[in-house]
Amino acid sequence: MADLLIKAVFLVLFFGVMVGIGIYCRRHVTDVNGFVLGGRSVGPWLTAFAYGTSYFSAVVFVGYAGQFGWKYGLAATWAGIGNAILGSLLAWVVLGRRTRVMSQHLDSATMPEFFGRRFGSRALKLCASAIIFIFLIPYTASLYNGLSRLFGMAFSIDYSVCVVVMAALTAVYVIAGGYMATAINDFIQGIIMLAGIAAVIFAVLQSQGGFLAALEKLARVQGESPIPGVYASFFGPDPVNLLGVVILTSLGTWGLPQMVQKFYAIKSEAAISKGTVISTVFALVVSGGCYFLGGFGRLFGERVDIAADGFDAVIPAMLSGLPTLLIAVVVILVLSASMSTLSSLVLTSSSTLTLDFIRGNLIREMDEKRQVRWMQGLIVVFILISVVLALIQYRSNVTFIAQLMGVSWGALAGAFLAPFLYGLYWKGTTAAACWASFLFSTGVMLANIFWRGQFPALLQSPINAGAFCMLAGLLIVPVVSLFTRSPDKGRLEEIFACYEQTVTVTVRDSIGENS
Repeated sequence: MADLLIKAVFLVLFFGVMVGIGIYCRRHVTDVNGFVLGGRSVGPWLTAFAYGTSYFSAVVFVGYAGQFGWKYGLAATWAGIGNAILGSLLAWVVLGRRTRVMSQHLDSATMPEFFGRRFGSRALKLCASAIIFIFLIPYTASLYNGLSRLFGMAFSIDYSVCVVVMAALTAVYVIAGGYMATAINDFIQGIIMLAGIAAVIFAVLQSQGGFLAALEKLARVQGESPIPGVYASFFGPDPVNLLGVVILTSLGTWGLPQMVQKFYAIKSEAAISKGTVISTVFALVVSGGCYFLGGFGRLFGERVDIAADGFDAVIPAMLSGLPTLLIAVVVILVLSASMSTLSSLVLTSSSTLTLDFIRGNLIREMDEKRQVRWMQGLIVVFILISVVLALIQYRSNVTFIAQLMGVSWGALAGAFLAPFLYGLYWKGTTAAACWASFLFSTGVMLANIFWRGQFPALLQSPINAGAFCMLAGLLIVPVVSLFTRSPDKGRLEEIFACYEQTVTVTVRDSIGENS
């Protein structure tokens, strides 16, 4: 009874703080800019943590860490390193500044709105909006599933209750406070994730006699590979498929609307520089820590039946023997990871549908307050749909968490990454190239769902298929652009003029040149 009380107190405090911040931030939701972007005045710490917590959810902690740690052993840590360097550091360096400058110049608050205005195509904006809405749903369903595993272990609470409570409380603080509430809550949740993952790794390794003892035991594990000690090796038993995981989970952030949109809201040049460092360190600790922890999963093989329970049961099995207080920390950690990502997804989806699909199409005239009300209402609709699908998925056992996320990430990042990246840097990018990227990636990922057996062996995994779509898009967009009609030069000069504007800075930012 005392154990249950400790966990319950932690949960009540956590939920109380989240909802309280949402109510506190209500003053920021008076207009669209405030609700969606926090008035473009969010500092480096909030932006970096919002980026990181949207990046890593229960999908990574429970699904990916369990599955890939089991498959690749300690080599799975490469996925976390890739997330930090490619998915965070380089994403901020390559996309951060240019996204902030051009999105403000085009007065775009969403990724579809960016495509529509950058390429002068209303149809392109509508198509991007539809892709986002459709493919964010399976990702959201995977968040609930990951959370249910931990709640079931800690409280023996029915999965349906977990899903409904998490969804309802997330809806309350996002509707009440918009992006600013989400960013502040992400910061608090990020701190919990940093401390929690460090504590969990230490406790799990101590249960095996410490790091060196655990490493020695892992080196003796035979598993499915005939190579001795392969699960404790540098590249693991299957480096080719591991590379697919690294590409999908790292490069994918460059094209995910809920990630890129964080750059729209950042406050200043200095905030981008600081945010780059903070975000990279955050990813290295959280993602690197998750995959590192999962790499020891085979040491707990007696607690889990992969054939019956799937890879999603690996991490809960590893944590099931921890002390009560640490179990409570783990529950809050996974709640933080899941709710931060969920809030980002529902805000992205609702703003996209309202600004890019409903406004100007279904409803011609919408003032600021009406647009905000529509977004708040669609947050509820989106959460309800994702809850229903999560419950259906759970009861029918459709697929593993990692596969759900692989389909979502592959379709979204494959469709958007190349057009968005080239659109920021290259004047020659055409609307036709965007269409080609959209249709290719969504087509491949949909085919992977329904006709997976017809794919080459390497691409039957949604993970590898998604990575293939992203890399293919980087070739498709320039090739199609070279053979299709170039945009109007005058309009392009006006769009790219945002990078040529002269600004005055202090000596602290630039020492200038000697005359």
